[in-house]
Amino acid sequence: MLYALAAIAITYAGDDLSLRFRIPDREPLGSVTVYRYYALHKTKQKTNYMFAEPEAQPCAHSLFPHFGHPPCWYLARHTEQRIDYE
Repeated sequence: MLYALAAIAITYAGDDLSLRFRIPDREPLGSVTVYRYYALHKTKQKTNYMFAEPEAQPCAHSLFPHFGHPPCWYLARHTEQRIDYE
């Protein structure tokens, strides 16, 4: 267990250092177009949907989230984001 935690910590530290000290020909931040929609729950059976304009969301080219941005590989797989309002 201790070795697994150490391996994760070392991987995260290496990932962070690769963003802070740029690798040549690699930008640390990118962007992915995200499509958001709002689900407004009216009653038990009815839901109204409102679609927002697509927007470019910043992301980090890394394995883990850094600088308050999700990783680009994750965001590229989750381009539709549902926001629920009750």
